Amino acid sequence: MILSILKVVHVLAAVLWVGGMAFAHFFLRPSVQALEPQVRLTLLHAVMKRFLGAVLTASLVVLVSGLWMIGRVAKEAVQAGLDFKMPLAWTIMATLGIVMVAIFGHIRFALFKRLSRAVEAGDWPSAGAAMASIRTWVFVNLCIGIVVICVAVY
Repeated sequence: MILSILKVVHVLAAVLWVGGMAFAHFFLRPSVQALEPQVRLTLLHAVMKRFLGAVLTASLVVLVSGLWMIGRVAKEAVQAGLDFKMPLAWTIMATLGIVMVAIFGHIRFALFKRLSRAVEAGDWPSAGAAMASIRTWVFVNLCIGIVVICVAVY
């Protein structure tokens, strides 16, 4: 029962994270391009602040639940007197998940701070540059997230 709950929590957090990135990249960003830089960047800053807060929680939930599931299966195998060999798909998912968390950390704690400072100062060219960096790294993380999903369903 605990493993089932962990899987559901893990998948829901991943859906929030990857789905949110897809929404932001493919729907929100193109929709606000017609707005003036001050309005667009202020709006995107507000949206990113809320989204990155949710992803902070989701990324930690994905990381903890994933490691917990691996540990639980490994412990059960050892207790049954069996060797535990982590499946390749799990290794790929865990490795890419850690990479995604690291990229998210860079977005949240470096690039978003740069965006926040620029928006607060009304420095729209710097805010635009920070947002462009965020967009690039979100796209990289989105691609990695899609690979992880493909590995998970294969």
